[in-house]
Amino acid sequence: MARDRIVERQRVFRQYKEDVKTRGKPFFPYAMLHDTIMSLVVVLVIIGLAVAWKWSVPGHHTGTASGWLGKLYDTPADPGTFNFVPRPDWYFYFLFYLLRIFKWPPSVILGTVGIPTILLLLLLALPFIDVRAERNPLRRPVAMTAAVLTIISMGILTYKGATAKEALGSELIGKVPEWAKEQGFEKNPLALKGARLFAVTGCLNCHTYLGSGNHNLGAPDLSAIGSKNLGIFFQIAHLKCPSCVNHGSPMPSFASQGNANLTALATFLEASKGPH
Repeated sequence: MARDRIVERQRVFRQYKEDVKTRGKPFFPYAMLHDTIMSLVVVLVIIGLAVAWKWSVPGHHTGTASGWLGKLYDTPADPGTFNFVPRPDWYFYFLFYLLRIFKWPPSVILGTVGIPTILLLLLLALPFIDVRAERNPLRRPVAMTAAVLTIISMGILTYKGATAKEALGSELIGKVPEWAKEQGFEKNPLALKGARLFAVTGCLNCHTYLGSGNHNLGAPDLSAIGSKNLGIFFQIAHLKCPSCVNHGSPMPSFASQGNANLTALATFLEASKGPH
């Protein structure tokens, strides 16, 4: 069987060479030359668009004015926002939605690394597995069924990922009652508001609080920050301008939250004196 397959491939190759001599051109150098020229044209177009984008903007290097192809710079990101939901580019929506199917931590590695890697390996191996010369779709039921199912699956996952609704900070907000009970501020509405803000404004990207969050850039655990008795005004001043209070602090400013939200956050921090 294997011998017959090799003989057939040799026959097809000889037929290809004869066809090239009589009525065609070989891939090298003709097709390669065409591909090289087209690739060069694409690169030059990209460079031209980049130059036009850069030098059509008034001032060239500063400001947020628009040129022919849009702005060079946008307004600075607000680290304290809790209205923005990060989403991937559209061609990653299918992978984005897999995170909803495979939950962290038990199976997320399988969904985000395992399955895509297996499918990619199968795609790379396909030319070596299917070596038949047959190209009629009706005579390739297995290949056509697999292709159609793949397209439908990718389409459904992409659509579901594009239309998925996000609950801002839902997982961390769910911990607020637990925090309030452990810290003893269940009956303090301002501290509760501050705890909810703390959960959704990205504070736990760097800080830890009662086992939640991350420890990045040397940010301290805030579970017992209130035991230092720094005071509401100090906390507000620190939230508005961290580097002004602690020279060299990498913490971003949360002044955009406004005084009412900053007061709530400060009240929450002062009420955090460690688990009872």
